[in-house]
Amino acid sequence: MSYAIETFSLTKNYGNGRGCHDVTLRIPAGEAFGFLGPNGAGKSTIVKMLVGLTSPTDGKALVFGQPAGSVEARRRIGYLPELFRYPGWLSGEEAMQFHAKLCGMKGSTAKRRINQLLDEVGIGQRGRDRIKGYSKGMQQRLGLACALLNDPDIVFLDEPASALDPVGRHEVRELLQRLRKEGKTIFLNSHLLEDVEQLCDRVALLNNGRILSEGRVSDVLRASSRWRFRVGGMTPEMLDWLRETMIVAVDIVPMENSEMPAWGEHWLEAGLAEDEQVGYFNRLLIEQGMTLYETQKVKSSLDEWFLQAVSGLEHRGENR
Repeated sequence: MSYAIETFSLTKNYGNGRGCHDVTLRIPAGEAFGFLGPNGAGKSTIVKMLVGLTSPTDGKALVFGQPAGSVEARRRIGYLPELFRYPGWLSGEEAMQFHAKLCGMKGSTAKRRINQLLDEVGIGQRGRDRIKGYSKGMQQRLGLACALLNDPDIVFLDEPASALDPVGRHEVRELLQRLRKEGKTIFLNSHLLEDVEQLCDRVALLNNGRILSEGRVSDVLRASSRWRFRVGGMTPEMLDWLRETMIVAVDIVPMENSEMPAWGEHWLEAGLAEDEQVGYFNRLLIEQGMTLYETQKVKSSLDEWFLQAVSGLEHRGENR
């Protein structure tokens, strides 16, 4: 298997102690990878090392087998930073022409590529307008076009859908899906976890500069799945016993039109990843004398997984 990105104990130390520590990743070529974490977790630091904007304190990173930051690696990447600015007196086409020269593109080849990309990101009719007249969403689209100018093998995108309305988000997501079908590798930083869930093959969760969790999106969703059980005959003591027996989160869910259910009939919600666990939980409820009225699977999402993970970190005092 060929890898687009490989990092080996990648570390970046700053005077304030922030950065990243001992980060090891392997991202296969052609994969869409989502990089998640709270603000200040170290995501941008890692991306800057991968694209060659800063050097690691220790460890190393490879992009398609070449040292990150080398000319060979840079030729194969496109990069859309979260915060960027273009001179307002330039037109969109002129900004792209400048980037085309940096990429070594000239003449009719550059012109065709610029027109193609401006159309693909949805601002083809505004290419000759001054950037100072662009909305934030239009500037974001222009930045995405510039990131794709050199037809890169891997695209690093830091919040690519920020400042976009729902229609714009959908269009960008479709564009990224097309890039995937073309075999491009996508490295995506985004707080819009719905987009990550729909686009990415795998995700990693970063906190305080360390990788805490990594896996396929389908596995993450399965592991974070939750079930609801409508039962009768529940007592506080029985709830405590269930939590100890199952060794998973078991919570009371308020009934409709009630802040908290009265003891007796109500919903329980439990984090159960496998169908076998659900069957075992059902049997436990019945064996303990409770009446089981209904079982429902709660649709899981990356939003819920992320919130649960971050909430757990804050509870343990690790997100400071």
